[in-house]
Amino acid sequence: MTSMLFIINDAPYGNERAYNALRVAAAVAGKEGQQVRVFLMADAVACGKGGQKVPEGYYNIQLMLGKIIRKGEVLLCGTCMDARGLRAEELMDGALRGTLAQLADWTVEADKVLVF
Repeated sequence: MTSMLFIINDAPYGNERAYNALRVAAAVAGKEGQQVRVFLMADAVACGKGGQKVPEGYYNIQLMLGKIIRKGEVLLCGTCMDARGLRAEELMDGALRGTLAQLADWTVEADKVLVF
């Protein structure tokens, strides 16, 4: 099995970096023999917030992240969450608070690391 780690730094809305990262991650997760992990840092921790409501016709990062969670793993930087006042109980189902140590482990274990 090949392992890919996606590290996302940008907010879910305002530019398309998180959107494009999750599009690629979902496409990879749909391939046989691929393990996908996503680590959300900095403003990207807002991607994991539950209850997102966007105008009709716009992409919904929470729904996109949900597809990844069903096939892979998603962690949010705990320090980044704290800095933004995001509590663990506000996270969408399957997204978990993570640590820099976990990111280091995932990075060492990954065959490929993509940073957005």
